[in-house]
Amino acid sequence: MIIHHTKNKGDLGVAKAFCDLVEKGFVVLFPATEHAPFDLAAYKDNRFIRIQVKYRRAVNGSVQIPMKSWWADINGSHGKQIDKSQIDVFCVYCPDTDQCYYFKPETVGKCFTIRVANPKNNQAKGINFAEDYTETP
Repeated sequence: MIIHHTKNKGDLGVAKAFCDLVEKGFVVLFPATEHAPFDLAAYKDNRFIRIQVKYRRAVNGSVQIPMKSWWADINGSHGKQIDKSQIDVFCVYCPDTDQCYYFKPETVGKCFTIRVANPKNNQAKGINFAEDYTETP
């Protein structure tokens, strides 16, 4: 198993999202700064969308996506709630499935969970199955 530094994981997530979006017919643009609230902008059918990309591993068959942004500096680690009004679509790359999953940030609360494996108890109601999130909204 290859160990990735946090920055490398983010870069891999953005690269995978770029490839997936291009395969879906989007023109993909990159902001000229790391300080933009989104990682990519995508254009298709006369519409631009701002996309925030996250790299998340599956744990016990699910991927959890907190609506929080984290960074570290000389004073330690910091986190703040994501301003959902500055993002049109979230893209989550999961290396365990090698897939990108998409959802609109305004449709979720403080955390969103996507199920990449069937629950052991076969529960189906109230589950966000991964296959329902492979297309861009």
